Amino acid sequence: MKHRARKRFGQNFLIDSSTVAAIIAAVHPERHDTIIEVGPGHGALTGPLLASGCELHALEIDRDLAADLQRRYPQLSVHLCDALEFDYAQFKKKKRIVGNLPYNISTPLLFQFERFSTGIHDIHVMLQKEVVDRMIAAPADSNYSRLSVMLQYRFAMEKLFEVAATAFVPRPQVESAMVRLLPQCPVPWPARNEMLFARVVAAAFAQRRKTLRNSLKGYLAAPDFAALGIDPRSRAQELGVAQFVSIADYVGARHVSPKLSRT
Repeated sequence: MKHRARKRFGQNFLIDSSTVAAIIAAVHPERHDTIIEVGPGHGALTGPLLASGCELHALEIDRDLAADLQRRYPQLSVHLCDALEFDYAQFKKKKRIVGNLPYNISTPLLFQFERFSTGIHDIHVMLQKEVVDRMIAAPADSNYSRLSVMLQYRFAMEKLFEVAATAFVPRPQVESAMVRLLPQCPVPWPARNEMLFARVVAAAFAQRRKTLRNSLKGYLAAPDFAALGIDPRSRAQELGVAQFVSIADYVGARHVSPKLSRT
């Protein structure tokens, strides 16, 4: 099938057979698995995944590609949809997620997976290398960010291998990497109020150069930092997940209503 990549869908098709083999080896699909493939494109991963005998669901937003996949693989369940709007909770059985994610929506997709993590067995996805480095970064690393904290709260993550731009057509302007995410149940540091935890993390990282005294002044005063054992002169990228949970739990226990608006 001749198909011109559509920029609005962030299409970069995987063509390197060695990379495909490495992904399939990492996923190790089995007959009893329910797998959701996000962004199958021309089906570089689809065929090898189906060869395992698994129940495979492909999420494809491009109507032409979806029709071609259904024609080539009659046993495949093709969902013509936006992966950001798909109901990942519709399957009773825990599912596995695999895919070469469109880079233009990769971060929102990761947060979407986080929302449905209790019903997910594992996730193996290709992302922009820069995003993967942010996902797995430790505190004090320059890549450590809100994304790091929010995903590390929910998942254990491992960068598997890097992939050169030459493995795709059209060739992207960035390098890529494969990452594995394993939902942690229960989470190591459960927040009493996860929505408040998310708001605190967002506020702390809203302006990275600000000290916590300034970025969290709607939540904490000087005595509060002392009670938490956190230096108010430190910055968000210096705190681990457990410390952000402690802040959120402390704020929640005091029923603090921040005056600052948050994004």
